Amino acid sequence: MSLSVIVTRTLPGARDTADHLARLGYTPLLSPMLTIVETGLDPDALIGVRHIVFTSANGVRPLGAGGLTAWCVGPSTAEAARKAGFESVIEGDGNAEDLARLILAARPEGPLLHIANEAAAGDLVAALKAGGLDARFTAPYRTDPAAALAPEAAATLASGTPVIVLIHSAKAAAALAALRPNLTHAALVAISAAAAAPLKEGAGLGTWIAERPNEDSLMEALGLAARALCP
Repeated sequence: MSLSVIVTRTLPGARDTADHLARLGYTPLLSPMLTIVETGLDPDALIGVRHIVFTSANGVRPLGAGGLTAWCVGPSTAEAARKAGFESVIEGDGNAEDLARLILAARPEGPLLHIANEAAAGDLVAALKAGGLDARFTAPYRTDPAAALAPEAAATLASGTPVIVLIHSAKAAAALAALRPNLTHAALVAISAAAAAPLKEGAGLGTWIAERPNEDSLMEALGLAARALCP
């Protein structure tokens, strides 16, 4: 029987992660800790914009992308932007601070618009403005915490068999922590130390952090955890 991995990532990205895990021989258990609630994109926010900044694939919107450049936090977000029709896509390595530095080094002309959930407002745009760029923010959606773990995920955590909990964001980790799950027989694998921080008590079988905040590095950390649990 393969090792079970609870995927806390938001849909629809959670399905991509689950497919990746299945190809690697794991048993993925979908239990998104956040639900996307669409609130609508303010059309006035797009006036004059030539560059769109995406720090999550969830923020990607088909915007009649011709002539617009998409600056994407990492590979998954860049792939989503290409699928949405953006022809000019610049890809970071998975960290919003790194993306801000990339944009500031390139100094693109024309306004930049950061599209993300309302919790992401502030830091990135502030960094771009401090660097002398014209940047603004809009939130066409929000993310609400899940009320409970998915039944299969909850049952697996309660079963006493080793399981890995995969963490893609600090907000998802905070939503999980609020549910006070029994992680005695679980290992945490997080995309960054910041993402793992809300689960400060950790898990009984240990915590592994990806070397870089992207999906490939996350899967490498998962492999290390799996080998430790099932040598």
